[in-house]
Amino acid sequence: MNESTLKRSVRQQRENLTSLLSGVMFDLARACAPLIQEREALEQILAETLPRINYCKHLYVMDADGVQVCANITRTGADEEHFGRDRMARPYMQGIVGTTDFKLSEAYISRNQKRPSLTAVQVVRDEAGERIGFLGADYDLRELPGTQGVYQEPDNWRQIKGDPAIRGGLFLQARTQSVMDDHMDEVLPLMNELMVERGVFHGKFHFSSSRSSIWLVDDPYRYRILGIDDLIDPDICLAYPQRDYTELAIVPPRDITPVFELFRELRFADENVYLRAGSLNVCNGMVALNFSCDGSHYLRWDEFMEKGIAFWFGSLFVQQPKMAKVGESG
Repeated sequence: MNESTLKRSVRQQRENLTSLLSGVMFDLARACAPLIQEREALEQILAETLPRINYCKHLYVMDADGVQVCANITRTGADEEHFGRDRMARPYMQGIVGTTDFKLSEAYISRNQKRPSLTAVQVVRDEAGERIGFLGADYDLRELPGTQGVYQEPDNWRQIKGDPAIRGGLFLQARTQSVMDDHMDEVLPLMNELMVERGVFHGKFHFSSSRSSIWLVDDPYRYRILGIDDLIDPDICLAYPQRDYTELAIVPPRDITPVFELFRELRFADENVYLRAGSLNVCNGMVALNFSCDGSHYLRWDEFMEKGIAFWFGSLFVQQPKMAKVGESG
């Protein structure tokens, strides 16, 4: 299976963090090795070193069986509660014995603080190279540095299957004419006006429930719900100040109406398989579609326009046995 873009981003972040942490852990483990039987000396060297290890919350040492032989050393002092704790069964200890001398764990929810955390584990070896213990360092994901830019969502076509129960009953239901369906000639142009002239960068039509949700460039952290009475009243535009079409948009203003018209076609093209909701974001250029079979699709607006209505009825109706060319959108 091909690695997703998101998983590649996570993997790269982990590699960067490993590079950041592995060297200092190795050096500290060497310093701890001759003190493995001396709790007080261990705690002293951990306390002296912790301020020099950026972002680390806890340091501790375990013996060769994974039992903690000192307190947790924190920036506020020693936490005695964990002395004698058997950590060998913890997820971050799995795979460390016999395979590698350093491991950065997968992220996990911490037992005490209930926060996403990481644990780095370094094998402690004596002068003969024998494993005599482990050095552990806990990190809170909130406090680790960002080592790369914000993850960029891919813009390739993505198809996500929905509730199997809904798909199984697809041909036992039929589209019910909604109030929005009756007023499509008013609703679609009004949304176009809000996007081109009134600062809306993301608009979503909920065709079956006759409402829309919008996000504005002036207030991008909050969405607004427009009921059908709002959507058939052009005066609603007066509630939003006139704005130039955002320079962040990649969708040309002339393409908004054709996208909406394709929504209309997908809404009315079939009585069983039909569009329940559709949205357009002019800044990332993505169209989102949710069909009556609860399948969802995400794709670029220009790809959506290029495919046209014929594509969807080739895709939607390919595998269902009830009709000659029947499949599922998701």
